[in-house]
Amino acid sequence: MELRHLRYFVAVAEEQNVTRAALRLHVTQPPLTRQIQDLEAELGIALFRRTGKSIHLTDAGNLFLREARAVLNRAEAAVRNLQSSLQRSQIELNIGYAPSPTVEILPKVLRRFNKRNQEVKMTLHDLSSPEMVSGMNDGSLDASFMMKPPKRLARGLNFVPLKTYPIAVATSPLHPLAKKRRIEIADILKHPLVGYSRIQYPDYHEFLRRIVGTGTYRKLQFAKECDSGMTLIAAIESGKGVAITSSSLGATAGKRLVLIPIHPAPSPAVVGLAYPSKNFNPTRALQRLIDSALAVAET
Repeated sequence: MELRHLRYFVAVAEEQNVTRAALRLHVTQPPLTRQIQDLEAELGIALFRRTGKSIHLTDAGNLFLREARAVLNRAEAAVRNLQSSLQRSQIELNIGYAPSPTVEILPKVLRRFNKRNQEVKMTLHDLSSPEMVSGMNDGSLDASFMMKPPKRLARGLNFVPLKTYPIAVATSPLHPLAKKRRIEIADILKHPLVGYSRIQYPDYHEFLRRIVGTGTYRKLQFAKECDSGMTLIAAIESGKGVAITSSSLGATAGKRLVLIPIHPAPSPAVVGLAYPSKNFNPTRALQRLIDSALAVAET
């Protein structure tokens, strides 16, 4: 569950109408509806009663609304306090990141960097790989923590590898495959698949094409396409299907999922720090971030 899910839930609860909530949030209605459904699935309880075009909170929904507002208020206060403490800072870095792949290494890098560079104001942006590449190319991002981008996206970028993850199949602990010690691609494809959205995460589908082969990829049928790592975890856990993914997903999912090694093992996924190659001589702040990332990777 992410803050985005709470914001969406509060907007729908206050508007009592998905269409109005979507307009308020500047998103389209179908993704908003999916986010609410995924939130209810993750909580295991109905938050709304749906009657015609209107929706109303259940008793559980009213309780969750109070808690969600409190969490969002606290998060906003934390951001304001941080911004206030850095108000006099003259150095700023805008950094993109992919939450699920970087969940292990990013906090360690930030702790090390912030301890030594308190004068630097860093703003983090949760984005897809294409969005991060676009941001680095247009100058709105200084660097990004991300999976190694495919060649077509990597033009004009330097990439510093930090950590590798084996490729695995993620299943529910109750799935028949969960007891296997390893699995071949042909056996995986006998089961329904879930994965990331083709539109939002085209690099994931390039990754799948590399793993299973172009001919096999064209035949794949997805039971569900997800717009975030948390949504993917919920889909797998609920039994909608299995996913071919980097084993970094296990750091977020914990015991909710089982990760089974693929045999023969494909090339591992690589997480690293990308920055524009035009920054042949990066700013001192960016160079310190690169140094912090390399130091963490070596530990």
